[in-house]
Amino acid sequence: MGIEIERKFLVLNDEWKKKSRPFRVMQGYLQTNKECTLRVRVIDDKGIITIKGETKGATRLEYEYVIPVIDALELLENLCLKPLIDKTRYLFEYKGLIWEIDEFHRENDGLIIAEVELKSENQKIELPAWVGKEVTGDERFYNSYLSRHPYMKWK
Repeated sequence: MGIEIERKFLVLNDEWKKKSRPFRVMQGYLQTNKECTLRVRVIDDKGIITIKGETKGATRLEYEYVIPVIDALELLENLCLKPLIDKTRYLFEYKGLIWEIDEFHRENDGLIIAEVELKSENQKIELPAWVGKEVTGDERFYNSYLSRHPYMKWK
């Protein structure tokens, strides 16, 4: 069984950019509801399909599979809800954990979220200085929500 335990935070500044590795992510959703989310991603030349269950606290079931990139591109273009999520992801290592910082583009421009995956919900972590308010459990900061309610329309 695949389990994801993840905490999310807003970002205060761009100190993390100095020591991080960026890559572009394009993703879309075939289905988004509380019980099950079905996501398609393209990262470089790799297609990925992910099934996620309902979030309980900071934990949810997650199953991820590589698919042909051409299939992923066709799914994004033809079947996924619009707008698609377009973001640059930066990987930042801090105190033994890998932080994923997502800088959103297009309809979600201006939003930056940091995520860290944990081994348990009770795992103690030390936050980098650039980490701000925790938004774990706030559905507005889920990518699936942002695909239906883009950040630029919040204001």
